[in-house]
Amino acid sequence: MKTSFKELKYLAKQVKGDEEAEDIVDKLEKTFELLGNKSAISQIIDGKKLSKVIRNIEYENDLASLQVELIKLQNWVFDNNKRVMIIFEGRDAAGKGGAIKRFTQYLNPRKFRVVALPKPTDVETGQFYFQRYFQHLPNEGEIVFFDRSWYNRAIVEPVFDFCSKDQYQRFMKQVPEIEHALIDDGIVMIKFWFSISKENQEKRFEERMTNPLKHWKLSPVDQEAQKMWDKITFYKEEMFSRTHTGYAPWITVDSNDKKRARLESIRYVLSQLPYEGREDTGINLHHDPEIVERYHRKTHDEEKKGN
Repeated sequence: MKTSFKELKYLAKQVKGDEEAEDIVDKLEKTFELLGNKSAISQIIDGKKLSKVIRNIEYENDLASLQVELIKLQNWVFDNNKRVMIIFEGRDAAGKGGAIKRFTQYLNPRKFRVVALPKPTDVETGQFYFQRYFQHLPNEGEIVFFDRSWYNRAIVEPVFDFCSKDQYQRFMKQVPEIEHALIDDGIVMIKFWFSISKENQEKRFEERMTNPLKHWKLSPVDQEAQKMWDKITFYKEEMFSRTHTGYAPWITVDSNDKKRARLESIRYVLSQLPYEGREDTGINLHHDPEIVERYHRKTHDEEKKGN
């Protein structure tokens, strides 16, 4: 590798003045820099294609840089007694859990929580619906990541008949008012919907079935998700229509490419809070609008493609 760098430096001197050749050499140098770490060498030894190795290393580098910014953000939240809640919703296998893992990977565990509630108990079933979620709201100086949330009642429960029609309608009426009250009280709320195509969802389910390390992710509800695709789409659009507000908008994330979804959703969060040091960072904190965008009402043709 050292010999290759020497040869590139020699080549750079030889082509000096030729802009096109200089550009080619510059790209070669950047490629060699990417490939000069242990992760890249390991992937090459494993037989991965060079183009894929380069993409993986670029992703790892971008992710590491963004995770440094997340640490700065967390410290700002703590020092300023802010309360931040980030909701991750989406179809099964859309990549919510993987995204949360990358958000929290290097954060101080004393200053954040991940909330992934199980099926409600008999006692919780008889309570005010939001009650079991309220106890997990962020405290001062804390970020809370909700891996699914009270929006179970907007989609999962009505699709699989886990709630009555009256319970569903009551929820849809109450949730905008409750979110308004929480935000008015000072909570910063971000609502993500991770979007995936039917074909990619099926591929990910197949991987879960064949990979023993991911088999635990499969549930009876997951196995019915493909059959219920259109019904879920209907309730998803109802949820967007009735709970997308100016103070608590839905932010959609195209998660067909999981790695890009992770990077761009992190960028979105970083762009929403004025943490110290944000202006001085040398990396791109502007999310890609092709991946992450505020929900907008779709045309009839777009709805046919629904995801």
